[in-house]
Amino acid sequence: MEIDMQKEWDSLKEDSSLREIQEYAKKMIMARGFEEETPQDILMLLTEELGELAKEVRKTTKVKVDKNASRTPNLGNEIADVFNYLLALCVAEDIDLLQAFKNKEAINLKREWK
Repeated sequence: MEIDMQKEWDSLKEDSSLREIQEYAKKMIMARGFEEETPQDILMLLTEELGELAKEVRKTTKVKVDKNASRTPNLGNEIADVFNYLLALCVAEDIDLLQAFKNKEAINLKREWK
């Protein structure tokens, strides 16, 4: 079955649910041929993207960076990369991210924060 990537992309709307986004991610993983990546592979890629995100955050703060490095913030793109790999990890492990979030938040709501 061939996936029409443009049609799938066009189906995402500003108010798409997390489940719809996760389903889109699953289809894109298949369409792009990444369905054989293991959770370990995805975690390594996610970790790499977290490093890139940290670098972008440095650019937007007063932390010193190489003066020759680009100072153009790419923060949104790096956050999106992290989100993509988080979704990919959920797909690989068959985790409903929304349900996992709700389950964890139910625990957090009972915690006493200082």
